[in-house]
Amino acid sequence: MILTGPEISAAAGDGRIRISPFNAEQVNPNSYNVRLGSTLLTYTEPVIDAHRPNPTRPIRIDLEGYVLRPDELYLGHTIEKVGSDTFVPLLFGRSSVGRLGLFVEITAPIGDIGFHGQWTLMLSPVRPLRVYPGMKIAQIMFFVSTGVVDLYCGKYQDSTGPQPSQYWRDPLKAGSS
Repeated sequence: MILTGPEISAAAGDGRIRISPFNAEQVNPNSYNVRLGSTLLTYTEPVIDAHRPNPTRPIRIDLEGYVLRPDELYLGHTIEKVGSDTFVPLLFGRSSVGRLGLFVEITAPIGDIGFHGQWTLMLSPVRPLRVYPGMKIAQIMFFVSTGVVDLYCGKYQDSTGPQPSQYWRDPLKAGSS
């Protein structure tokens, strides 16, 4: 079951969902709009290596915006810190942003129960696109879970700002000895 907008507001009010800052105007019929933070990261090496830390370069988005370029992966972040110990959050790009040719979070939309922090956004434009800090970029839906809950306590907990991949820290990654 998916939570409706009024239930998202109620859950944010009683603590079952944590959204900071919370703004009732960002509540949709069955989701909550999140906004783009002012920092992006890009990887600086021509080849990204899944088994090693990869250097990144920060980009500050000012009030005039920043033009995203095709063939580049940008890691952005939500302004809002969002999480729940009760519901499963899923983040998707807003359709209005998709209609501008921006892919947001197409490969990893599911959040873990127990994660709390700013969400890292994977942004890929199909053509040059100017984005702005504070623009509504994505929406989070909340689903009821069944069964025993094992709260997330992983490497991205309490994230602030965009987080590069830490896949290289995974002891069970393919090809490790």
